[in-house]
Amino acid sequence: MPVWVRDYSWRQTDTAVFLSLPMRGVRVTQANIFCTDQYLKVNVPPFLFEAILYAPVDDTSSTAKIRNETIFFTLYKKEVAMWESLVMENGDKEKMQRIRENAVIKAQEKADEEEKSKAVTKREHKKFALEATMKLEETERKRIENLKEEERKKVTEELEIWKEKQRNEEKRRIQREEEIRRERKLIEEKKKQEINKTLNAGTSKARSIPTRAGSSGNIFSEKLKEESFPAPRSAGTIKISFTSRVFPTALRESRVAEEEEWLHKQAEARRAMNANFSELKDLNEEEKNPDWLKDKGNKMFATGNYLAAVNAYNLAILLNNKIPVLYLNRAACHLKLRNLHKTIEDSSKALELLIPPVPDNADARVKAYVRRGTAFCQLELYAEGLQDYEAALKIDPTNKTLEQDAEKIQHIIHGTAQDS
Repeated sequence: MPVWVRDYSWRQTDTAVFLSLPMRGVRVTQANIFCTDQYLKVNVPPFLFEAILYAPVDDTSSTAKIRNETIFFTLYKKEVAMWESLVMENGDKEKMQRIRENAVIKAQEKADEEEKSKAVTKREHKKFALEATMKLEETERKRIENLKEEERKKVTEELEIWKEKQRNEEKRRIQREEEIRRERKLIEEKKKQEINKTLNAGTSKARSIPTRAGSSGNIFSEKLKEESFPAPRSAGTIKISFTSRVFPTALRESRVAEEEEWLHKQAEARRAMNANFSELKDLNEEEKNPDWLKDKGNKMFATGNYLAAVNAYNLAILLNNKIPVLYLNRAACHLKLRNLHKTIEDSSKALELLIPPVPDNADARVKAYVRRGTAFCQLELYAEGLQDYEAALKIDPTNKTLEQDAEKIQHIIHGTAQDS
C-alpha cells in the first residue's frame, strides 16, 4: 500500500503557490512528477501525493526543485487571486475523476506534440547535417580537383622542360655531326688539292724536257711516260683513333662472351621500349617513355612520396619489363613502405635481369643484394640476409659499410648482440 504524504506545507501570493513535499529516504526524479493545469501527482514508492488544485495553474512555467529529500514546487496561477485552500475540498467524486482523466488526456496530447516537435527538429537537424556534409564534400572535391590541376600543370611544365632539353640536345648533336662532316669535307678537299698539285708539277716537268733531233717518236714517248709519274709524297703523320671499349677491364681479364651477351640483352630491352605502345593508346606522350617515368619515380622517391614513385615504376615496367633498374628502384620504394616480400621479389627480378655479371652492372648487383638482404633481416630471416650481404661483399670487397653490416648480422645470428 502506498504511503500518502500528508505533512506537506504550502504558502501563496496573488500570483504563485509554493508547495513543499518531504520525501524522506528516497531518490526523486522528474519521471516521478506529473503535473497539469489543475492536477498534481508525485509517485515515489512508497510515497504518493495527489492533489486536485483549487484553481488552474500555468503548468508550462511552473517549476519543481529536488533538494535534501524535499520537492519544492513553484506553481504560477493563471488568475490573480488568493486561494482558500491548496486542493479542491468536498468536491464531487465524478467531477474529480473527470479532472484526473482530462489531466491524463492533456498530458498525452502534450507528449504527442512534444514528440512531433522533436521529430520535426530531428529532421531539420538531419537536413542541416546533410547539407553541411554535402558542402564539405563539394569543398573537398574542389580541393582535390585543384590539386590534380596543379599537379597536371606541374607535370606538363616538367614535360615541356624535358622536351626542350631533348630538342636542345638533338640540335647540339646535329650541329656536332654537321661540324664533323664539314671538317671531313675540308680534309678531303685539301687532299685532293695536294694530289692535283703533285700531278700538275709532274706534268710541267715532263713538258720542260727538250727533244733531240733525229730521235724517233717511240723513244720520245717512252721517256715522256717515265717522266710523267708524280714525285714521291713528302713524309707525314697519320692519326688513327680507335673506338673505346664499353667495359673498362683489360681484354686479357674480361669475359668477352658474357660482355657481348649483356650488351645484346640491353639492346633487346631498348627495342622492347616501343613494343607495348600500341596496347597503351590512352597514355599521354610523356607516359609512353620509360626513361621519363623512371626520372619521375626518382623525383617522387627523393621527396618521400613512395606510393607515387611505385606507380611511376609500375607503368614503366608495363612498357618495358627488361630494364633491371626499374625493379631495383621499385624495391627501394617497397623497402621504405615496409612491403618486405615485394622488396625481395623486385630485388630477385633485378638480379635475374643483371645476368651475366659484368663490371658494367656491378653497382646494380650490389644494390639488389643489399636491399634483398635488408628485407630478409627485417623479416628476421638473418641467415638469408647474411648470404645476400656476403654476395654483395664479393662484388665490392672494399666496402667498409657492407663489411660492418655483415658483422652485425653475424652477431645477431650467434646471439652476441641486440637485434637492430
